[in-house]
Amino acid sequence: MLSMIGLIGGLVLLIALTMRGMNILIVGPISALFVGVLSGLPLFPQLVGEGEANLVGNYMSGFTGFIASWYLMFLLGAVFGKVMEDSGAADSVSRFVVDKMGMKFAVFAIVLACAVLTYGGVSLFVVAFSVYPMALSLFKQADLPRRFIPAALALGSVTFTMTSAGSPEIQNWIPIDYLGTSPYAGLEVSIIVAVFMAAFGYWWLKRMISKAVSKGEKFEAREEDPVIDGERQLPHPLMGLVPLLVVLVIAFIFHDSLKQSALIIALLGGVISAYLLNRKYFKGFWGAVSEGTVGALIAIGNTAAVVGFGGVAKAVPAFDTAVDVMTSIPGSPLIGGAIAVSVIAGMTGSASGGQAIALPILAPHYMDMGVNPEALHRTVAISSGALDSLPHNGYVVTTIRSICNETHAAAYGAVGAVTVIVPLIGLAIAILLFSLGVGI
Repeated sequence: MLSMIGLIGGLVLLIALTMRGMNILIVGPISALFVGVLSGLPLFPQLVGEGEANLVGNYMSGFTGFIASWYLMFLLGAVFGKVMEDSGAADSVSRFVVDKMGMKFAVFAIVLACAVLTYGGVSLFVVAFSVYPMALSLFKQADLPRRFIPAALALGSVTFTMTSAGSPEIQNWIPIDYLGTSPYAGLEVSIIVAVFMAAFGYWWLKRMISKAVSKGEKFEAREEDPVIDGERQLPHPLMGLVPLLVVLVIAFIFHDSLKQSALIIALLGGVISAYLLNRKYFKGFWGAVSEGTVGALIAIGNTAAVVGFGGVAKAVPAFDTAVDVMTSIPGSPLIGGAIAVSVIAGMTGSASGGQAIALPILAPHYMDMGVNPEALHRTVAISSGALDSLPHNGYVVTTIRSICNETHAAAYGAVGAVTVIVPLIGLAIAILLFSLGVGI
């Protein structure tokens, strides 16, 4: 009982302190300590046998494990974003969009760019780094409140593209090993749900922005923002789009063979192509590389701090109890599986974590019951992308704090609307359609 109080209390503490704007590098360990102490978890590795759970060991394993797996991708993604910004390529593309499509399509252009890159196999974190310079430029030219930029990035990255049929993102691939399905499982229902999430999410985001503008909110420039010089000569918009296409194409070509490592080649290709195509327009190439490096370190540190909390949470007795309860929900297997994966994803702050923990238990049980594996695959995938986006989620923390330099208090309301509520409604639609026999 005390362990369960610690687990739930630690999660609430993590979310509450994050929303209050405290440094996540401090909040993560404090929240993990709360969970560990109330669960009776030994504090140090020296107090337990080799390989046994302990607070410091489990926290640092999660922390360093994430950095080991993702540092190069974060580094190259941040450098790519800064190179696009410093060369004027991002400004050039954004001006082209504004000139050709009008200010009212500024948000649409950001969502579309994120969607194309995400569905093309570029990591969610990297997409935010890559598109942010263009998003900032578009919001500035359209005079829209900058606190909505994280929501625009998130809508195009972690909703209708991340969990859709055919998506190369890991959230669509994890169920394959457990259910024997393909990346295109539940295609018909997936298309319907994806179109709904994209259309409804975009409408809602635009409505929130319009309300804020009507109340007098405008774009507020900051000292650290790149200055848009109207007299500055910019590269041709095509020269700004080519590096993005290079990243997309290389990631797509090598995704099956190199998986996550394909991003290293893709992003390096993006940086090189951006330099070669736009080298005469740079203000300071190596300065941009340096700024990108610092940004990457901050971003990956913030995310790793949350992953470390998840490492401790999964080690306490209450977590196993919670998983057992979640995976034993009576009634429709699709509803039970969706609730289990979504809640566990919320507890760990990770969509892939929710699937990886729940599916080894759920899959054999539901398959023996004769549940359609394609329906279960798509339901589980969509459900993993809902409660995972609570305020402590690694992508949410990185995008709001490190990339966009906003506060949770200002930006998370819109982010939560498009990444939690919209996917939950999409999940309900998917379960209803599968229950009616659509696509089965």
